[in-house]
Amino acid sequence: MANPKRKWSKARTGARRSQWKLTIPGLVSCPQCHSFKLPHRVCKECGYYKGKEVIKVEAK
Repeated sequence: MANPKRKWSKARTGARRSQWKLTIPGLVSCPQCHSFKLPHRVCKECGYYKGKEVIKVEAK
């Protein structure tokens, strides 16, 4: 089994781990009901995509 030649410094380890972060999803408003949704996906509130009703959504 291969072993590392030398110990990595704490700064090097921290620099590698600094890229592990969460990103906020890019939300857009639905042109039909103006609720926020993910781009290129059917709106969960009204069921429309590109101006056409794709999913029948029951009224609350």
